[in-house]
Amino acid sequence: MVHSPFKGVIPALVTPFRDGAVDETAFAALVERQIAGGVHGVVPVGTTGETSTLSHDEHKRVVELCVQVTRGRVPVIAGAGSNSTAEAIELAAHAKAVGADAALIVTPYYNRPSQEGLYQHYKAINDAVQLPVLVYNVPSRTSTDIHNDTLVRLSKLPNIVGIKDATGDLTRVSQQRLTCGPDWVMLSGDDPTALGYVAHGGHGVISVTANVAPDACSSFINACLKGEGETALYWQDRLLNLHKVLFLDSSPAPTKFAMAHLGLCNEDVRLPITACAEAVRPKVLEAMREAGLV
Repeated sequence: MVHSPFKGVIPALVTPFRDGAVDETAFAALVERQIAGGVHGVVPVGTTGETSTLSHDEHKRVVELCVQVTRGRVPVIAGAGSNSTAEAIELAAHAKAVGADAALIVTPYYNRPSQEGLYQHYKAINDAVQLPVLVYNVPSRTSTDIHNDTLVRLSKLPNIVGIKDATGDLTRVSQQRLTCGPDWVMLSGDDPTALGYVAHGGHGVISVTANVAPDACSSFINACLKGEGETALYWQDRLLNLHKVLFLDSSPAPTKFAMAHLGLCNEDVRLPITACAEAVRPKVLEAMREAGLV
């Protein structure tokens, strides 16, 4: 097992809103609920945290608040991605300044850089900020796919420590395990395939579903990491439908609907995301019942 604090189930936290502003009270309570549920870390201001619609001041405040609330009990991996290298450096530097344990930096979107451009992007961040960095590869959102050969190059840099892989391609995990070295952190970015990802040698999952069901997701990933196959399959089957329905409408709208139903926060989202579609809501509730949440 990799000797790193970045493993297990790590929720990609939603950012709750109230009256158009970040609801700091609700956010703090959500972080406490995650820690009580046994998660192994938290990711503020990632994709699920609607970072693309937060101002820079809001983004930085959420990271700072997350660090304050966790008080070192679990690692904080702050979202710090941008399609501008200079902006990503600024956000990573802020994350370090306020005490985050690492930065999660998505491959630059819209620009569609070459593999050399991707390498130089992450190398510039590595050189500028002395903070562990996890590469976030999600081609379905960014139209950019970072190749394993590029990751091998990045793994030799001191501050590039691993990846959040949301490609769903499980063959990449074994290849990275063989080529990126024993300390390379490999986290799935796809809840439904996390079981297979860990079986291939991955170290955990950055999870959307954990926002709704932290206890169950923690039990699942603990079983996966311990090699307790029967228990892992039990939780996989119980959570699978919930994993899927949370993406039947634009994320995180279904997740926020589920959380609002549990009384955890408002379901408010920011445009261009709209509230969870009426046709999706019964499916979310049914999946929550299957998971034993309602």
